[in-house]
Parts: sequence; C-alpha cells; structure tokens
Amino acid sequence: MADLDKVIHELVAANRILANEGVVDAYGHVSMRHPHDPSLFLLSCSRSPELVVPEDIMTFRFDGTTADGRKDNPYLERFIHCGAYEANPDVMAVVHSHALAVLPFSISSVPLVPVIHTGTHAGEHIPVWDSQDKFGDTSMLVQNVEQGRDLALTLGKNRVALMRGHGFTAVGRSLGEVLKISIYLPQNAQVYMDALRLGGTIKCVTPGEMAIRDEGGPGGRELGRALDYWAHRAGCSHYLHYGKK
Repeated sequence: MADLDKVIHELVAANRILANEGVVDAYGHVSMRHPHDPSLFLLSCSRSPELVVPEDIMTFRFDGTTADGRKDNPYLERFIHCGAYEANPDVMAVVHSHALAVLPFSISSVPLVPVIHTGTHAGEHIPVWDSQDKFGDTSMLVQNVEQGRDLALTLGKNRVALMRGHGFTAVGRSLGEVLKISIYLPQNAQVYMDALRLGGTIKCVTPGEMAIRDEGGPGGRELGRALDYWAHRAGCSHYLHYGKK
C-alpha cells in the first residue's frame, strides 16, 4: 500500500497548494483517481483545503457513496468528481474552484480563451455548464449524480468547464497537470479581462501554439520544478515528496 500512501500525501499537498495560490479558499476541492482501483477516487472529507491532512482522505465510488466505511461528513459537491471520473477514463485528477477571475466569463457571451502561454493547458475550448438548462432553478450546486453527469457531458473531452455563476471544474491526466491548469486559469482570465478593457484587437494563443506546448506531456515541460515551487510556498514539500529519501 506504499503507493496509496504516497498518493494520499500528494493529494494533501495539492489541497495546500491550491489554497496557498488562492485558487480555493474555505470552499473548493481536489481529488485523485484511486491508484489500485480505477472505479474509485480519493477526496477529503468536508474540510477547507488549507486544513486537509492525510487522515481526512476518503475513498468514494462514482455514485458518491463511500467505499471505505468512513462516517465523516463528505463534500456536498463530490458528484462533480463522480461524473468526471465516470465519463472519462483518462481523467486522473479533478479540481473544483470558485475563483473570482473566471466568473465573468461564466455569465457572459464572451468565451474564456487562452491568451497567455501558461494558460494553454486549459485547452482551446472552455465550455460553460448552466445547471438551469436541464434542472431549472436550483441551489446552483452539484448535489447529485444526475447533475454531476450532466456537467461531465458539457466538459466532454475538454480540460475545463466553467459553471454559470459558480466557478470551474478542471480535469487532468495527472495531478500536476490539473494543478497547473487550475492555478493559471484565473491568471489567464485576469489578463484577458484587462486586455478587453483596453479595447482594440486581442491576439489569443493559436491552436498550433497550444499543440506545441502540449508536446511536453501532461502539464508541459519542467512541471516538477513548478510543483516544488508551489509546495515550498505552501510549506507542504514533505507531503509532496512523502516516502522519498
């Protein structure tokens, strides 16, 4: 079970990193697919990400029920993760965030597109999921399997879906990839918004440039350097490098 322990500690580091980088606050969450059983995933109990410790990590099925017998209070929106993992076997990690910088693009007809090189891993197309389209007036939270599956349908094979007036869901082929997407997506949104305010012509990242950036693998080249930096800033390097001598 050593690799499971390692994954759990990496997931704790991811929680701390996202909190320190301002991607999540009291709310939001990050998960990983289970390393031994792809029909399960790992996610903290309902706790603010900055406070998550290894003992908080629970195991869930795709219907949102616990697979480890734990009685801890789970996140209400764990169904976001259920839908993403169930729909796409390539998804290895999921982040849900309420980052303010992306919200204008979730309620506007102006699409969010990559405009900076670090934002390219979000992908060429960033769709918007509107819960009202299928479910009418709701709390605007993803509270059940049906809503999670509908969000996953909008996400499709893309890496990010915005959620109207709510935030975003990002998926990655690795934990490092989804962290990079989630950290730079709000920064990309802020730069784009600043450029829109300036007026004039805006030149976005081209599909060819995105393809070249993707040649470095999930999250691009030198991802390890970024992970070390983020972990050091968050004071959680010992979690990220758990088990290493």
